[in-house]
Amino acid sequence: MHQLRIVCLALLIITVSPVQAKMYKWVDENGQTHFGDKIPVQYLEKEHKELNAQGNTIKKIDAMPTEEEKQEMKRLAEIKKEEDEKIKESQKRDRVLLDTYTTERDLIAARDARLDAVGSQVQLSESIIVEAERKLKQTQDQIANIKAQGNEVPKNVSDKIAMEESQLATYKEVAKGHHKRKQEIMEQFEGYIKRFRELKDQGKKVKEDRMARP
Repeated sequence: MHQLRIVCLALLIITVSPVQAKMYKWVDENGQTHFGDKIPVQYLEKEHKELNAQGNTIKKIDAMPTEEEKQEMKRLAEIKKEEDEKIKESQKRDRVLLDTYTTERDLIAARDARLDAVGSQVQLSESIIVEAERKLKQTQDQIANIKAQGNEVPKNVSDKIAMEESQLATYKEVAKGHHKRKQEIMEQFEGYIKRFRELKDQGKKVKEDRMARP
């Protein structure tokens, strides 16, 4: 009986021990492959494998990334985040565009209304510039006559022409801004109309695909 218990215990050890035994496989800096029940400390952060008693891989541990790799991973993550935010912003603009305008004619009407408003500002600025140029010309002629008579130009006249020149420059900058705004509106709505057509075509295609399904 005692011998039977010893035999059973031996069989249990034989069957259990191989299952529980673990081995590790790693490669050193010279490219040599090593096996062992423990991994040297210097290789713990490098790629290695855990093997069972039969030598089969049961777990693979990837190498820890280097500082340069960490920085690159961070950079790529930031790029992806920016791209995702751009996609979300683009989708938001698309929703606003479709919610605001029902047809392409609505877009054209909105564009023309804004162009008309800016056009009125352009005309007003141009008329102001013409009047400012007329006044400046009068002052310039006045100064020319004073100098032709050999007299010194009075300070109030010098101050006047300086003020008129400054005002004219300001008026021209304002008019330039109006012209720039007009061009921006045209380009903006050109993009709106193009995108509106694309979205409508996409919606039409999705609808046709749904109807074509059995």
